[in-house]
Amino acid sequence: MTPHILGLFAGQPAPLGGGSRLSSIVKHPVDRLTLTATGPQEDQQADLTVHGGVDKAVHLYPVEHYAALAQAFPAAAAVLGSGFLGENVSLAGLCEDRLRLGDRLVIGDAVLEVSQPRSPCWKIDSRTGEKGVAEHIARQYLTGWYCRVLHPAVIRADSPVCHETVHADWPTLLQLMTLMAEHRPEPARLRAAAVPALTQSWQDKLHKRADWLEQQAG
Repeated sequence: MTPHILGLFAGQPAPLGGGSRLSSIVKHPVDRLTLTATGPQEDQQADLTVHGGVDKAVHLYPVEHYAALAQAFPAAAAVLGSGFLGENVSLAGLCEDRLRLGDRLVIGDAVLEVSQPRSPCWKIDSRTGEKGVAEHIARQYLTGWYCRVLHPAVIRADSPVCHETVHADWPTLLQLMTLMAEHRPEPARLRAAAVPALTQSWQDKLHKRADWLEQQAG
């Protein structure tokens, strides 16, 4: 299937789940997104330490994952659909097993670079009203991913999507996540996965774990 957009979404920080903590996970459909180096102009993040910024400017999520989540959490099935998990771009036809770190997504005139998988957090459970959804997403590798914006532009729901592999020897997002989940991977494999396109925080995680494993072996 040729990758294509199913919807564009943007939101503003607001209290989540009746509490006082702010989140921008609740997003609404928009006709277009003005992509800049730090994210869509129409979208504002509540916590820039975990979302947004240059390395995590745009969040994309495969619509195919929602069916799997609805099957695992039937009580939330009615609400699980494009945009519900806070993505900016809902895509069909492209998942983590095909996307490599550093791959380019050309959407209309915008050029994006794949930078890391999303790390699901408590906000997902609060949003769905179900316990364990975030953990399930992480364990089943249904995370979606973040991209940098290499060439800013306005994108629309009908903008064409082109997937370009840049480094065929770099890990896919799925390979990266399964490597991170291994009990005792070889340190060399961890270091090899810390490619330049990966966000610095994830590179640091890989090198730190490799260091620890080498110390344990010594």
